[in-house]
Amino acid sequence: MQVLLKLAEVGTVQGTAEAIGMSQPSVTQALAYVERLIGVKLFERHAKGVRPTPACSDLLPAARHILLGVADCAEAITARHSRGQTIVRVVASVSAMHGLLVGTLSEFGRRHPTVQVHLTEAEGDDQLLAIARGEADLVACRRPPQAPEGWDFMPLLDDRLTVVCRRSHPLATIKRVTWQRLKSQTWLLSPSGTAARARLDSLFDDAQGELKASSIITRTPTMLWWMLRHENALAFLPRNFVKPLIDANEVVELDVRPASPMESLGLLLPDRGRTQAAMQLSRHLQEHFKASG
Repeated sequence: MQVLLKLAEVGTVQGTAEAIGMSQPSVTQALAYVERLIGVKLFERHAKGVRPTPACSDLLPAARHILLGVADCAEAITARHSRGQTIVRVVASVSAMHGLLVGTLSEFGRRHPTVQVHLTEAEGDDQLLAIARGEADLVACRRPPQAPEGWDFMPLLDDRLTVVCRRSHPLATIKRVTWQRLKSQTWLLSPSGTAARARLDSLFDDAQGELKASSIITRTPTMLWWMLRHENALAFLPRNFVKPLIDANEVVELDVRPASPMESLGLLLPDRGRTQAAMQLSRHLQEHFKASG
């Protein structure tokens, strides 16, 4: 295919041989072989070289298609091989991203400079969809009720729900806050159906009337964090979700009892076919959180 395409483009046997790194006799033999194989003359000889016959002109588009297909197959095989060695595809929930991956991925990059981490954010069913499509080597998430078939869950970090507010909030300086006192506060509510919202509703089931809520209900980190920093409202969120703001001293975590534990954060890993890069990253995370407590 290369000989046909290049010969039609260049128009000389010598030029074709130089372009594709073959000897002139090899180019001539390859052309003769193809012409014998299909029983059709493909090039007409003239004083300055060769020109394609009408039959060859009809064949050239198919030859290009075949050659591109071969190249695509080679690239796919190379990509699959290198992905296992140098690329790990991670799908992560927001809480897992903040609790498990912020900071630790940079440390992993310094230890394994040849490995690329391709990180995608996804929650719940979208994580399962990524697994079903074969788009994830690791999934960072909260412990699921049941691991997908062929995958195991490795717990790494405990989590809990916590009440947070901006530093200028009237409750920010109080040592211990009761749930009774929180009933009258304005809340940045999570959407219905989330674990945080369900737990908050259950804690205030006996409250008179509905909770006083902010006008915006969202789980989008950018909006939630902006509202936490600028509105005089409380939020009830997974601690690892809001951990970056706590660590940066931008919000205050209230001391409210009793605590509200959640399922731990960790990794979903396939039972079989774990790539080298995925195993390196999972070991790194396991060692990091084991060492940190």
